[in-house]
Amino acid sequence: MTDAPQTPAREISSIVPDTGGLKALAHPERLRMLALLRVDGPATASGLARRLGLNSGATSYHLRQLAKHGFIEEAEGQGNARERWWRARHESTQYDTAAAEGEALEAGMALTRALLAGQMQLLQAAQDDYPALPEEWRAASTASDAVIPMNAEAARAFQEKLMALIWEAKQAAPAPGGDLPEGARPFMVMLHAFPFPDLGEAGA
Repeated sequence: MTDAPQTPAREISSIVPDTGGLKALAHPERLRMLALLRVDGPATASGLARRLGLNSGATSYHLRQLAKHGFIEEAEGQGNARERWWRARHESTQYDTAAAEGEALEAGMALTRALLAGQMQLLQAAQDDYPALPEEWRAASTASDAVIPMNAEAARAFQEKLMALIWEAKQAAPAPGGDLPEGARPFMVMLHAFPFPDLGEAGA
């Protein structure tokens, strides 16, 4: 008996933006637009404007900025002379501020702050939606944290192991923005790992 052939892990496209790209992306509405294009697939400026509660002019400007820095592009074969369709060029944005300094560090931190603000909104929205979820999706959801004493080397190895597990799951799953198998839906995982902040003395 031979083992069934395994489906090769799909390649996940990523962008590593420069400092200008980090600055351009550190805007809440642009982050939301890029997320919608990545998760739901191609859209027009007017369609995104309706979903986000913006006017089409502002939405078109933000889309042009995203395109300028390589995050999105026109969707070929869709749209017409009156309205352009846009699609995400990549599934993932990668940037690392560990060794950054000066303007690059400031741009990376600005993007991180914008991402955190958006993530907090998503967490609250997910909590609001929780009562209406089927039991199987409630069981698949969690809000948890843990404090584990370790040195910097062990901490980095630990978060790299967690990221590898997330990446493995992404590679085994269908690409977002298209048709999904029956019963599947976009499932979000947020990972935050950091030295426990000094919250001051208890009772102070």
